[in-house]
Amino acid sequence: MTEIRNHKIPVYAVFFTVLVKLLFLLTHYIQEDAFITWRVAQNLLDYGVIGFNGNDKISASTTHLYVFVSYVFNLIFGKENFIEPLLIFNSILFTTGTLFLSHLLLKNTWHKALFIFLIGILPPAIKISILGMEYGILFFLEMMLLYYGFGKSKKWAQIILPVLIIFTRIDTVIFLGIVFVIDLLWNKKIRWFYILGGILGTAGLLAFNWLYFGEIVNNTIVAKKLAYDKYYTFHQNLDHFIQNFGNFWGMLKLPGDFNPFTIVLLMFEWLCFIYLIRQKDKRNFFLWVIFIFGWIKQLIFLSQKSMFDWYYWIPQILLFVPVLLFVLEQKEKRNLWLALLIVFYSIPMLVFQTVHAIATGNGEWNYRRTIGLFLNSYEKDKSQWIFLEPAGYVPYFSGLKTIDEVGLVDKNVQDEIRKDKKKFWINTIKDRKPKYLLSYDDLLTSENAEYIKLHYKLIKEFRVKDHLKSDHFILQKIYILKPSGSDYNLYERID
Repeated sequence: MTEIRNHKIPVYAVFFTVLVKLLFLLTHYIQEDAFITWRVAQNLLDYGVIGFNGNDKISASTTHLYVFVSYVFNLIFGKENFIEPLLIFNSILFTTGTLFLSHLLLKNTWHKALFIFLIGILPPAIKISILGMEYGILFFLEMMLLYYGFGKSKKWAQIILPVLIIFTRIDTVIFLGIVFVIDLLWNKKIRWFYILGGILGTAGLLAFNWLYFGEIVNNTIVAKKLAYDKYYTFHQNLDHFIQNFGNFWGMLKLPGDFNPFTIVLLMFEWLCFIYLIRQKDKRNFFLWVIFIFGWIKQLIFLSQKSMFDWYYWIPQILLFVPVLLFVLEQKEKRNLWLALLIVFYSIPMLVFQTVHAIATGNGEWNYRRTIGLFLNSYEKDKSQWIFLEPAGYVPYFSGLKTIDEVGLVDKNVQDEIRKDKKKFWINTIKDRKPKYLLSYDDLLTSENAEYIKLHYKLIKEFRVKDHLKSDHFILQKIYILKPSGSDYNLYERID
């Protein structure tokens, strides 16, 4: 009976960790791009079309599976109440994923429980859980694949899970490919059911994109590549890598180009990894998978100038796993090692993420959301268009039809970029004549001021400084310490 209760300890750790992380819901720290996915889901609910603006089909979200999950939550809880249940669901899925990982790497139930909790309070783990992105589902599916597909050699997992993983994000072919290569080298055999799953997932996604959207890859990938494309020499590429890798391999971003903290962390992760794989253990297969994947995923995305930090959350967590294993499995002075880890790493990281979440949540939810709410009450005709960047909070809460400057939610912008990248912005305005413009800049003094003055008027200024006040002493200090957001100017067409 005692043994049965002990086996439940990691499950209790899952629930406890989720409860701790749910406190972060109070910060309202939700990623801008999550609202793009949620608007796509609601567009499907309202128009029966996967799109962003009415009946126009467009893969404005990076993830198809998460769009469907968001659609289901909107259907069940309603548009006004689905966010919190969905974030709780994401938190449960991610933390359950850490439970699968603990079963693959640890034997002692108390070690598993500590592993689940210590991973769960890392900054990227908190962000995966509460920022509204698809990575909670993705982490759950990937760890489930390792646990059932390769830990227990379940054929159903090898077929079904790759399909779900690829439909969550197309770039997961990196993860699936690395698992296949390491498994082939490790076991000297081919898992044909796994190959079948990969083929079904890849062919199914590409066929769905082509038949439904008339494109091979998601529009978001095409749009970002087109908008952010820039020629770099070899030395510029090298400088770019040196300047940016520190803030993506580490778990906290520091001001400036160079983050020495990350160097120390990377060295310790490597030392722990080498120490662990020298022990002859069947779990080494999974250690190789997660460590090689962590490095390759980061290298590929950083080399492609992918600066959005959510691409790096899962690799950051997986690269840190050997550190946790090393500390938990120390036979001598384990308590000392654990105390050092918690006092000098876990607690400072948790404090850092708490401050960051409170400050950024204020800048996003309490500030940027108010722009959308203002427009929602100011403009009753939801068929009117707004031209802005980015396409998250403001379009979602305003309900207006949207043109974004990258072309994520409107393909016509991409045509303008192809024709004349330098003048695509003003050309889009002249051609489409959106009723509203939202800009970081003072358009009445810009290079296009002559046209703007003739056709638009400034109706409201939104300033970050107006949202850095709180009756709570600690919140007031945090808002001033780390102001979050950008100043905006809102213009309305006058002809």
